[in-house]
Amino acid sequence: MSIPPSTRPSTRRITAQLSALGVEDGGVLLVHASLRAVGGRALSVLRALRGALGPDGTLVVPAFTPENSDTSPQYRERIRGLDAEARRAVRAVMPPYDPATSAAPSVGRLAETVRLAPGARRSAHPQTSFAALGREAGKVVAHHRPDCHLGEHSPLGYLYDAKARVLLLGTGFDTCSAFHLGEYRVPDPPRRRYRCVVAGDGPRRWWEYEDVALDDSDFAALGADFERAAGGGAVRTGPVGSAYARLFPFTDAVDFATRWLRVHRRMPSGAAGPS
Repeated sequence: MSIPPSTRPSTRRITAQLSALGVEDGGVLLVHASLRAVGGRALSVLRALRGALGPDGTLVVPAFTPENSDTSPQYRERIRGLDAEARRAVRAVMPPYDPATSAAPSVGRLAETVRLAPGARRSAHPQTSFAALGREAGKVVAHHRPDCHLGEHSPLGYLYDAKARVLLLGTGFDTCSAFHLGEYRVPDPPRRRYRCVVAGDGPRRWWEYEDVALDDSDFAALGADFERAAGGGAVRTGPVGSAYARLFPFTDAVDFATRWLRVHRRMPSGAAGPS
């Protein structure tokens, strides 16, 4: 759902709307955003977010790179209809992950703007990294274990302990990466193999590892139940630019997801996550 655009919103207007929504000075904020829905330029929205968070706040965005994996939905779509030789050619030129230079086109222009901003820090995971700006940025992205996409040993684990908030800015609950931490917290979550290109002693090498089978296919339903259960309390909503925005506590989202997944995922539904 989005609010019809009128004129392009100014940085000042977006900052005021974020503050009215409940974005707090000095807070830690995980953002999933659609700039098309907001109607503003990436740099203006970034300035507004940092303005609402203040000099002691921390902004966090996903900087995922499924493009360097041959076990991701993006790869399967890319090679659809190609013969074996063409598939080998695609794999041969897939670049290794470099936290300093690897683009993250699948997560949107705001995330790319954050990633490229002066002072930004980025976690080391070759498929599901996060970028952060602000006082706690280094702590957020530190210690992202390469065999842990979105669990306790990822920035999501830090965000939970830091009592961060989540802002869905013109996006739905289907984009809410916080719910993935709930997948790790259910008893005996299904696991699968992942493979991607990384930098080795030479220019590149393929690396395979096992992790929880990420599945975001039911996150929209999960989020709808979360919002209903919150009863208008935990989930705050309002306009930001031309977008409909939701703001809620990270811990509430993860705790609800953990309970919900135990009930609604009686059998694995297959990996549909980012990698």
